[in-house]
Amino acid sequence: MVKEYTAKPIVTEKYLLGESPYFDRRYDRLSWVDIIAGKFYTKTGDEISCFDFGEPVGAAIPLKDEDGYLVAGKTALWKYAGGRKEEIFALGSVYEAYQRSNDAKADPYGRVFLGSCTGDDDHEPSGDLYRFNDGKIVRVQEKTRIANGMAWNKARTKFFFSDSLEHGVLVYDYDEATGDISNRRKLFSVEDGVPDGMTIDSEDRLWLAVWGGSRIECHDPETGELLAIVRVPALHTTSCCFFGENKNTLFITSSGNDLTGEFDGCLFECKVDAKGADEPFAVI
Repeated sequence: MVKEYTAKPIVTEKYLLGESPYFDRRYDRLSWVDIIAGKFYTKTGDEISCFDFGEPVGAAIPLKDEDGYLVAGKTALWKYAGGRKEEIFALGSVYEAYQRSNDAKADPYGRVFLGSCTGDDDHEPSGDLYRFNDGKIVRVQEKTRIANGMAWNKARTKFFFSDSLEHGVLVYDYDEATGDISNRRKLFSVEDGVPDGMTIDSEDRLWLAVWGGSRIECHDPETGELLAIVRVPALHTTSCCFFGENKNTLFITSSGNDLTGEFDGCLFECKVDAKGADEPFAVI
């Protein structure tokens, strides 16, 4: 039987395109971005802080070795710390002028996987999936369309990836020594919506946001079977992460761009019968 849960608003401010939720357990701090507005947010307790990057930002990942973040923008990978940004790597060498960063995650060794995507309505969806480490960037999957959710299993043998216009979640073999991925295949398909951001729990189950579907889906990592659904009162759910003392509550982002629903673009929470895995930090 598929379990069902219902999320409730936790922040009722509306974001154009909320994405990249992250819980930094070291500081008991949540973070997320508004891609379209080009803003990065953190929340500690009831206090919310905002930094304007002045360009679309696809994701922000806490740094392993200091209190800061690696932020994937349109023109560059940025280091954000102490209220200031510093360019780490210019993306013009790999992105087309009409592309921007979308989702990004750190692998178990702090290497950063990030996807490019089309940033306007004048070009067909296009992009690639890259890996950034040691100051260098490598293309690991060509011809993605809208790069989104990423996760690694606890055995460090598999990489899960949602390319939205593949309408499902893909799984690859993952080489932990090199960060290379191979043997791409589809794990499951998504209907009544588009697969978006994703997180993983301590039992390797995948929790996937469904754009246009007002929900988070939980799937078995081996069979792809649907195990649970979290109903969200926003049309475009974009991503999720686990947070809290017991890491058994989902923090969920959404998009409110061009929508008029009461909670479209808000942030949500939902306690579930699962415990989140520790998401890795970025190394730069």
